This record gives sequence, structure tokens and C-alpha cells, in this order.
Amino acid sequence: VCTQQEPLPYKYLPKPLILQLLGLSIATMSTVTHYGHHFTLISDTSLDGNSYRVIHLRAFYFGICLSMTLILAALLSSAATVRESQCLTAMGFFCFALAFCGLIPAAYWRYTHSTEVEDSMMDVYDFVYEEVRRNSSSFRRQELTAIHKAFLCCGKHSPFGDTTNVERKTCPPGQVHNAEQDCLRVIQDFLKKHMDFVFSILGITIGFTTYGMILTSFLWFSIHFSSHLDRKGKYILR
Repeated sequence: VCTQQEPLPYKYLPKPLILQLLGLSIATMSTVTHYGHHFTLISDTSLDGNSYRVIHLRAFYFGICLSMTLILAALLSSAATVRESQCLTAMGFFCFALAFCGLIPAAYWRYTHSTEVEDSMMDVYDFVYEEVRRNSSSFRRQELTAIHKAFLCCGKHSPFGDTTNVERKTCPPGQVHNAEQDCLRVIQDFLKKHMDFVFSILGITIGFTTYGMILTSFLWFSIHFSSHLDRKGKYILR
């Protein structure tokens, strides 16, 4: 019986749709982090010497590059499987490896600098708050009012005593003297939840890139030995 040799099964590779959705999720998360009201407000308020603005910008570019790499890897893997191309398979592996090499340092940085982002963000608020407390600058008072409104918080516990005057001028109505709305704690909790979500996405992406590298390697060797056996696309006798 003559039958045609079937192409390499598509199931050998990670589902391209999953990788594309993962890439789009990372791009969306990066865009929200960069252009979200809470983050842009702190970034615009921060001084040049504060590290938050640099971290904020680098995180955005890293996320966009990572999402594009994952989407490209998914497309190349799909094309390589359909066409049984060693070149496309190697390019797909390279994209997975490139994403992996970027993810590992990012995850390591997040683990070793777990509080750096939170500290830099709270330093911005602390600086603006103290500036308003000392001289009641109208410019800084507008920034502090915007932060209180965005984070729905009011002032902070200050060792300098009564800060009622600052809170009365800058806090949203009904939140003055609300101890549960201390801004330093609210900002820390907000950013901690966001960073935990980011770290979860990084972990999932590392798993998929590792899976992709292993299976693209397997596909490359399958295509390579199939070509050497001169069986690709040929009719064989059973």
C-alpha cells in the first residue's frame, strides 16, 4: 500500500495561540504599567535623582521587546512545523533562547531587589509631602493632592507632630485623619500586588520559553534526520 509520509505532527510545538496570547498579555501589562495613571503620576513627580523613573522606563521597553519576541517565536514555530524548515526552526529556537536570556536576569533582579521599586515610589511621595509641609508650595501641593486622589489615601504618620493643615488642604473629602489610609502603606500595598502579578507572569513565561526551546530542538533534529533519510514528502511502501 502506497501512502504519503505525513509531515511532522504540529503537537510537537507549544500552541502558537497560547504564546501569542502570552505575548499580548505582557505587552498589555507593560503598557498599563507605563501609561497607567498611578505610575505616570509618580514618574512625573519624581526628581532626576530618584531611580523610579529609570526603572519605570526600562520595564516598559523590556516588556514590549519580550512580547514581540514571544509572538515572533510562535509565528516562526508554526511556519517551521508546516514547511518542515530547519532554518525557520532554528530561528524559532533563537527567539525562545533570546526571551529566556532576558527573563532570567529580570526574575533575578526582581528577587534580589524586591523592595527597590516600592522604596523609590514611596520616596517620591515622602519628598512631595515634606515639601508641602515645610513651605506649602502651590505647585507641590497640586502634585500631592493628585497623588491623594489617585491612591485614595491621606497623608502619613509623621514624627514632626500635627500635619492636619497639610491633610486638610490636599486630602479628598472624608479621608482626613483616617489612619487606615496612610499613603505610604497604600502605595506599598498597591505596588506589591502589582509586582507579585508581574513576577507570576515572568514565571509562566520562563516555563513556556523553556518548553519552546526543548521542543524546537526536537523538531530541528526530527527534520534533520528525516531529510537525511530522504523521506520528507515522499511515498513509501507499507
